[in-house]
Amino acid sequence: MHTVSTHATIERAWSVLEAVPDPEIPVVSIRELGILRDVRHGDDGVLEVVITPTYSGCPAMSQIAEDIAQAIDAAGLGAHRVETVLAPAWTTDWITEEAREKLRRYGIAPPGGACGSAGKPIRFVPYKKEVIACPRCGSTHTEKLAQFGSTACKALYRCVDCREPFDYFKPY
Repeated sequence: MHTVSTHATIERAWSVLEAVPDPEIPVVSIRELGILRDVRHGDDGVLEVVITPTYSGCPAMSQIAEDIAQAIDAAGLGAHRVETVLAPAWTTDWITEEAREKLRRYGIAPPGGACGSAGKPIRFVPYKKEVIACPRCGSTHTEKLAQFGSTACKALYRCVDCREPFDYFKPY
């Protein structure tokens, strides 16, 4: 049974964690990226923060857990723990529209459209070339330079028109 103070603590934790930036892309929060999945009280009454990595080998997860702990401690919200869950697997569908625009302004092309894979089986279909727009000039005359960009969850592209390189957040 939840009390008013328990509910208020959870609401306050959500608010505090809204300000925790992604360590690799500091213009977006872990909540905006969909990494922050839940805030709740465990059976023992301890505040639990549930996070899901953008991919299972994400090296930033320990830093994210530390940043969460610091934010919770600074807010004086008491005992807490961070739980990392891998299922359901993170999907770019969880990135908010506001975060997609922030990524674009930061120079990272956000994933286009909905991945739609959450809870659905993976199906192998013929390759369909994606059109990736340059986040700087908007041109779709771009080329992939490398499958992996500054992190494994991004690919490196270049705009043929403005000649600027940019990261593309891969959809999955």
